[in-house]
Amino acid sequence: MSRDALPRSAPQRSALRRAALADLAGLRARHPQVFSVPLRRRLLVAGVVAGLAGLALVAMVRLDFSLLRILTGLHRLGEFAVLMLPPSPEGQGLVFLKALAETLAIAFLGTLTAALLALPVALLAARNVMPNVFLRFTVKRGFDVIRAVDVLIWALIWINVVGLGPFAGALAIACSDFGAFGKLFSEAIEAADRRPQEGVTAAGGSPLHRVRFGLLPGVLPVLASQVLYFFESNTRSATIIGIVGAGGIGQYLTELIRVLEMQQVAFLVLMILVTVAGIDWVSGRLRRAIIGAPA
Repeated sequence: MSRDALPRSAPQRSALRRAALADLAGLRARHPQVFSVPLRRRLLVAGVVAGLAGLALVAMVRLDFSLLRILTGLHRLGEFAVLMLPPSPEGQGLVFLKALAETLAIAFLGTLTAALLALPVALLAARNVMPNVFLRFTVKRGFDVIRAVDVLIWALIWINVVGLGPFAGALAIACSDFGAFGKLFSEAIEAADRRPQEGVTAAGGSPLHRVRFGLLPGVLPVLASQVLYFFESNTRSATIIGIVGAGGIGQYLTELIRVLEMQQVAFLVLMILVTVAGIDWVSGRLRRAIIGAPA
């Protein structure tokens, strides 16, 4: 390594900075392209900013955005907050706990099913595993189509197929996450280090051995981290899809809001917050342990 490539200490960097500032005029004269922004680029940036501002203005007009309506409606938020105090299950604590456990089961089963199904299909979408460009394109576009449908829409579809209940909720999360996992898994596989795979091939391994022993051990920590993150997110999603009849605590939440039992609503919201915070803490530590990061 050359001496110029060695990292400089803080005093050296400070001395270089003082020298550069002292000769700022000379630097501008020698390197004008660094200090001056071309007019075309300035106009492009100004055009992009103006376009975004125009789109935001049009959206506000089309959606009847009104700051006055927000300000005049704030007192309603205060009334709801008063109705929520103090949070109380009012004798329904055990029922709510069972519903919360059902929500966690929906999120867990849906996430696990999606991950197990998406992993082998994601291999078909990875450039370093599947050489057939037409098959890769078909699989990737399939992931895009599935991912484009929101989990709430999947819940409504599966409710009409298998009926109301948590089974429809688990299927909805599995379908929604299948497309997301397929995209993320295939990208992680394509970004994997090629050297272990080349070593397996050089040792006489088959393409299957190359995937099993050279590819998967390197990407599994990343995939597991993604699955844990989605489980945390799906706990919230399972609450939402319960509102349309897909089981879990969401169905109690929407019924209590309709009849203005706000103290019980506050109790359910606190249960969800505590549960999500706990899952976030546990999954965060598991993700750091899996990828080898310090706790």
